Amino acid sequence: MAVLDAPAPPVPSAPPSVRRRPDVPAARPHAAPVARPRRARDPFVDVVRALGTLGVVLLHWLMAEATWDGRTLLVGNALGHGAGWLVTWLQPLALLFFAAGASAGYQRGATVVGGRGWAGTVLARLRATARPVGAFVGAWALAVAALLALGVPDDAVWRMALMAPQLLWFLGVWVVLMTLTPLLRAAWQRWRWGALAVAVALPLALDALRFGLPGELTGALAWANVLLAWAAPFLAGIAYASERSVPRRPALDRTTGAAADPLAGRTARLLLAAGAVAAVAATAVLVAVGPYPLSLVGMPGDEISNLGPPTAPVVAHAVAQVCLVLLFRTALVRRAATGAGARAVGALARRSMTVYLWHLTAMFAVVGVALLGLGQELPASWGADWWASRPVWFAAYLLVLLALVRVFGRFEDRRRS
Repeated sequence: MAVLDAPAPPVPSAPPSVRRRPDVPAARPHAAPVARPRRARDPFVDVVRALGTLGVVLLHWLMAEATWDGRTLLVGNALGHGAGWLVTWLQPLALLFFAAGASAGYQRGATVVGGRGWAGTVLARLRATARPVGAFVGAWALAVAALLALGVPDDAVWRMALMAPQLLWFLGVWVVLMTLTPLLRAAWQRWRWGALAVAVALPLALDALRFGLPGELTGALAWANVLLAWAAPFLAGIAYASERSVPRRPALDRTTGAAADPLAGRTARLLLAAGAVAAVAATAVLVAVGPYPLSLVGMPGDEISNLGPPTAPVVAHAVAQVCLVLLFRTALVRRAATGAGARAVGALARRSMTVYLWHLTAMFAVVGVALLGLGQELPASWGADWWASRPVWFAAYLLVLLALVRVFGRFEDRRRS
C-alpha cells in the first residue's frame, strides 16, 4: 500500500478583533518514499514447483524395496527391475530448479528496482530455509536417539538416518545458484540466448571430458556438473522471470484486444515443441550409444549414475522438461487458477519445502513398521501383488506425511515467492 501524506491539522479560527494574516503556503516537505505494492505471485511458478515436488515424492515412493532378516536391513530400488527405468525418465528435478530460478529472478528484479543489496535477500532466504531444515535435522537426531533407546536394531536405524538427509543436496546447489543470481541475470540480459546456450554446453563439454579422457582428474572434475547441470534450468527460470519483470508496452491479441502472451504465439510454440522433441531424442540417443545407463537416476548395481554427478542425458532431459512446461504454460495456469487445482497448488506452494524434506521419512516410517514392527515382507517389485497394493501403501505414506506436515509445516516461511 502506498504511503500517503497525512492531512494537515485544522487551523483554529482567529478572533474577530484580530487581523488575520494571509495564509502562507508551507514549504513542501521532502516526498516520503512510496512503498511499492507487493508483487503478485506468478501462478505458473507455483504450478511448476508443485509439479516438481509431487514428481519427486511419487518417484521416491515408487522406489520402496527393502528386506529385513532380523539383523540386516537391505535396501534396493523397485524401479531397478524390468522396465522400471522408464519411470525414472519422469524425474522432475529440472522443474524444481526452473521454479527456483524464476523465483530468484523475480526477487533480483525487485532488489534492482528498490535499490536494495542482493546479499540481504540471500541471507533472508537462508534464514527462512534454515528453520524447516533445522527442525528436520533436530527431529531426526531425537528420533535416532529414541529408536536406539527403544531397542530398534542399530543397522536399521542408522541406515534410515543416513538416507533421510540425502535430500539436502538440492538445497546446497540452490544456495550457490541463488548467490550467483545477479551474475546469471546479467548474463541473460547481455547475451540472451547465447547465455542459455553456454549454460547447456558447459556441462555437456565437461561430461565429454569425463568419458573421453582417462584419469582421476577428469573424474573429479565431473563433479562440477552437480552445479553446472542444474544451472541451465535455473538460468532458464531467471530468463523467464526477467522477461516478465521488464516493463514494456505489451503486444495486443488481434482477436481479444488483450495483452498477448509471447509464449503463446505460434512461432514460440513451434520452437518450444521442436526443442522438447530434439532434447528427448538426444536423451534417447545418448543412453543408447553412450556409456550411460537407461535409468536417469542412480540404481543399485549400475557402474555409472546419471545423477551423481549429472550426465549429458540428464542435461538434455532438463532442456526437454523446461521446453514442455513453457509450451503448456497457458493450460497449466488455467487448470490451477480455480477450484480444487488452485487450492492444491496454493497449499503445496506454502508447504513445498516441508513436503520435500519429510516425504522420505513418511515412507521410512510405514516401511519400518511393516518390516520391523509387524514382521511383514514387502511384495515383490512389479508383481501383481505389488501393483495391487500400491494404493494402500501410498495412502499410508500420505497419511503419515500429512501428519508430519501439520507438525513441522509451521517452521516454513509462508512468504516465499
